[in-house]
Amino acid sequence: MGILSGKTALVTGGSRGIGRGIAERLGRDGALVAVHYGSNEAAAEETVAGIVAGGGRAFAVGAELGVDGDVEKLVAGLDAGLGTAPGARRESAEEWALDILVHNAGLNFMGRPIEVLTPEEFDRMIAVNVKAPFFLTQALLPRMREGGRIINISSVSTRVASSGGSIGYPLTKGALDVFSRTLAKYLGPRGITVNAVGVGFTHTDMTADALADPAHWESTVSRTALGRVGRAADIADAVAFLASDDARWITGTKVDVSGGVSL
Repeated sequence: MGILSGKTALVTGGSRGIGRGIAERLGRDGALVAVHYGSNEAAAEETVAGIVAGGGRAFAVGAELGVDGDVEKLVAGLDAGLGTAPGARRESAEEWALDILVHNAGLNFMGRPIEVLTPEEFDRMIAVNVKAPFFLTQALLPRMREGGRIINISSVSTRVASSGGSIGYPLTKGALDVFSRTLAKYLGPRGITVNAVGVGFTHTDMTADALADPAHWESTVSRTALGRVGRAADIADAVAFLASDDARWITGTKVDVSGGVSL
């Protein structure tokens, strides 16, 4: 049996990149995983199929984040999926319980320095990266089991200033870090831990184009102490640790999972 057997997890943005890696790892560890996606249903179903093929349990739930009604739609999808999912833990005959909540979905308008970032782009990042995690957590807290886990995917950009003037995205992740610390204190009496994971340069769909430039790749590697670009599995393994009982005494902190960027 996996170390997360009997647990139920939601991973936002779980259809691709880091989110997919997290969903797959939690599935391998035995959790029933709700794989959230914003628009790419095919990618989410592919992630689910991979988890199931490996002997795990998962289902997809779709809801575009950062728009009106996003939280309500996502929770309704969870109701539908977990209402019929085998092995879903329930507090009563009517309600399911959630053990692990991973806020991974995020939006970054890359290469948009302060001179050119528009109010619409800024508002969109705030809506997806800050507002959605806040109000999704608000909606799901009544269904979080005592001793649960909330894990927020943040960024190394909150401690390393961008040389290109890209400020909007780090601002949103800084807000998420504050959210993590404050929520950790507030939920401590329930035994729910809340932590952030500071992601560094990682090869994903979002970064593939930039990293395809050999000069950019070499620059990235040279700034990383461990001498390579991160992989989704590097982040997923850290999240799996924080989701496990081994991390029961860790809360209100940010784990730097960047390979030592700009040390």
